[in-house]
Amino acid sequence: MSEVNKLCMAEKLLETLEVGPDAQARAAVIWLHGLGADGRDFQPIVPELSLPQEARIRFVFPHAPYRPVTINGGMTMRAWYDLLGLEAGSPQDTAGIQDGERRLRKLIDREIRRGVAVERIVLAGFSQGGALALYTGLRYPQRLAGIMGLSTYLPLHQTVADSRAEDNAKTPIFIAHGRQDPVLPFELGEYTRRWLQERGYPAEWREYAMGHQVCLEEIQAIAAWLQRVLRESSH
Repeated sequence: MSEVNKLCMAEKLLETLEVGPDAQARAAVIWLHGLGADGRDFQPIVPELSLPQEARIRFVFPHAPYRPVTINGGMTMRAWYDLLGLEAGSPQDTAGIQDGERRLRKLIDREIRRGVAVERIVLAGFSQGGALALYTGLRYPQRLAGIMGLSTYLPLHQTVADSRAEDNAKTPIFIAHGRQDPVLPFELGEYTRRWLQERGYPAEWREYAMGHQVCLEEIQAIAAWLQRVLRESSH
């Protein structure tokens, strides 16, 4: 594939599912799924959040592109970037992560064009989607309402340390992990929490007695956090 075609693919807007108000949305949550799933994975959570209708929040659930994933034997599946390994020191797919960041930024741009102020946009994600949400949010050059990472980690943390955006240095972050996670070890979540807090980010940490999943208590905490950060961003 030529470099021009690769660039065109990277710039194509991702397909999305949406749950939102009939009236003009006043806020948006862009929520990225995990490896091998798609945008439908977290769509059913929206009614469980029981958010007030007057908040007029649009939830955007994009589908990751299909690509071969090394850690899964090269099998093609929906993935935000290739995964080469999960052990400490494993090489990372820098080009793929940066491609995912470009795609996510285009979704942010679309919400702004649709009338949602950038400071009313939350980036959220689970597992690999949470990793991309953290990476993109910490580097995004305009203040966001919040960043949420569930059962995840921060990829390319040294790159982020050198390129993080001052505008999001105080953006609220919700990060949660299961203590019995067999996919992304609990220690990865703890390391990410320490990394954020040592650099002054207001990271709200939650841990739960669960595996690589979400639980009712976590959903309730997410609902409270979303209401708070969107209420604060409206002032």
